[in-house]
Amino acid sequence: MPSGQSHPASTTTTTNNQHPPSMTTTNNHHHPIFPPPESESETSWVWTQIKAEARRDAESEPALATHLYSTILSHPSLDRSLSFHLANKLSSSTLLSTLLYDLFLLSFSSDPSLVSSAVADLLAVRHRDPACVSFSHCLLNYKGFLACQAQRVAHRLWLQSRLPMALALHSRIADVFAVDIHPAARIGKGVLFDHATGLVVGETAVIGNNVSILHHVTLGGTGKVGGDRHPKIGDGVLIGAGATVLGNVKIGEGAKIGAGSLVLIDVPPRTTAVGNPARLIGGKERPARHEDVPGESMDHTSFISEWSDYII
Repeated sequence: MPSGQSHPASTTTTTNNQHPPSMTTTNNHHHPIFPPPESESETSWVWTQIKAEARRDAESEPALATHLYSTILSHPSLDRSLSFHLANKLSSSTLLSTLLYDLFLLSFSSDPSLVSSAVADLLAVRHRDPACVSFSHCLLNYKGFLACQAQRVAHRLWLQSRLPMALALHSRIADVFAVDIHPAARIGKGVLFDHATGLVVGETAVIGNNVSILHHVTLGGTGKVGGDRHPKIGDGVLIGAGATVLGNVKIGEGAKIGAGSLVLIDVPPRTTAVGNPARLIGGKERPARHEDVPGESMDHTSFISEWSDYII
């Protein structure tokens, strides 16, 4: 569909101008988050929040009304809104938005796990990033979120042996979002790519559930040898800005990789690795272990207190 126009089937009325209900339960960053009612699915609840936020923003910023209507309010569902938005973001003069819209919508419609993963990512960003002011803000403006959703579609195409289309989509994601994730890489749910600029993820990399990765992180290989050659990131891992993990190494569940670290060997679960080359806090024999899930707590610096020689 042409940029700025919604699919005819996606048009809905927008007479409901009610603002989102008052939210009282907050997360660690004081975001007003609460779970959906038992009678409402997580996807429909998040979509209801997004539409309410878009109506509120359209009223407060009339200059954004057309943009918000085209991307969110004119669509009956999250998958159609996301398909439309990604298609317009990633289109070019020769890769038309109409083609991409159909491609994304068919993928989301055929594979419900893509939508549930997008919802889990929206919740993850809203919970973990204090800069995220609303679900609609993430949907519209967070390039890490958008790159992740587009990569999941490219991954589906890769599994269907549609390699040329998967690689073309991969190229557009890298060009538009400055995020380079190979379409063969596997990504779990509840993932936060915070800022995301300069993120590189290799072909055989695996990223687990509830993982948080900051900008300029590389999950790469160590040379030109083929085969299974990229990192495997366990559930709940936190990888700080500028960290590099190379080779077919395993970052254990709930581990933390400090900013700027270089990791070349396995990191045990629930430990912290920092430095270049990275070393375990507490030592290799008896590393300090943490009880929280770093990928969710986003605690980057608690290990500093254990560095007795850290002086400024």
